[in-house]
Amino acid sequence: MSGFIFIFMNVILPIGIIVSVGYVVQLKYRLDRGTLAKLAIHYVMPAFIFMSLYESDIDFSLLFKIILFLGLYAFVTFVITRFIAKFIGLDKGQSILFTNSNLFYNAGNYGVPVNDLVFRSDPYAMSVQVIMVVFQNMLAYSYGIFSLSAENSGRARAMLGYFRMPIFYGLALGLIFNYFEIGVPAPVGSALDYMRNAMIGLVLFILGAQIAGIKFRRLRFSAFTASLTRLVIGPAVAFMMLLLFGVEGITAQAILITSAMPAAVNSSIIAQQYSDDPEYAAEIVMMSTLLSTVTVSLVIYVALHMF
Repeated sequence: MSGFIFIFMNVILPIGIIVSVGYVVQLKYRLDRGTLAKLAIHYVMPAFIFMSLYESDIDFSLLFKIILFLGLYAFVTFVITRFIAKFIGLDKGQSILFTNSNLFYNAGNYGVPVNDLVFRSDPYAMSVQVIMVVFQNMLAYSYGIFSLSAENSGRARAMLGYFRMPIFYGLALGLIFNYFEIGVPAPVGSALDYMRNAMIGLVLFILGAQIAGIKFRRLRFSAFTASLTRLVIGPAVAFMMLLLFGVEGITAQAILITSAMPAAVNSSIIAQQYSDDPEYAAEIVMMSTLLSTVTVSLVIYVALHMF
């Protein structure tokens, strides 16, 4: 019990404080959330991803295995959540939102700070986290939009849009510079370090501001079910798969902890543009984020003691 309390006080509570600041500031000053998101996506995240990968001791065969694992985990999650959605009688539109909220977990705004605090800025642990962030972004802005949009032109535009994002090039260049051991000039490295160091506080603030901007009028039982599926069944499935495939150490710990993250705000943002019931996605994001303060602490405890 003391271990759980320690994790909650030293990992979850500091994150909650910054998110709360962003929430309150957004309610008071009505900041432009689009501009905040662009600041994260086009400024600090590319630098953070590049430097995390550049400084990591990456096993590229392991990198490929992580991608395969995440793809299989997404498929298993898809099958389970579709079954649950059908079992509780959701219509087609809600079933897609129910599934998406479980496929798209908050590996970035929430998962990265948790990883940084749990593993004490370990470069290898963060490189695993970065891979999960990029995988989640690609999945959300490809299948996430495909599943809700009937327009083929919108799908193609979404894919092309991803490859125009600086995050993609931060990933690609980080891997290239690492693999070929290309040096970064000292002034450039210092500038990227300053940008990277701004990432944790900024993305948590933005997460709070995004949550403050979500509007809904009710809380449905199926949204509560979706939240518990994301927070309990999600990490349980990941735990069993990690044991089945023999994944161990920091890799297993980072994957399991991130699999316990709440539904991503991206799922709500996508739903606002492409769904007839965006409030349903917002309910799941809000509820899962609140409940995660307890469940994520438990999963961190399990991850650190079982792997």
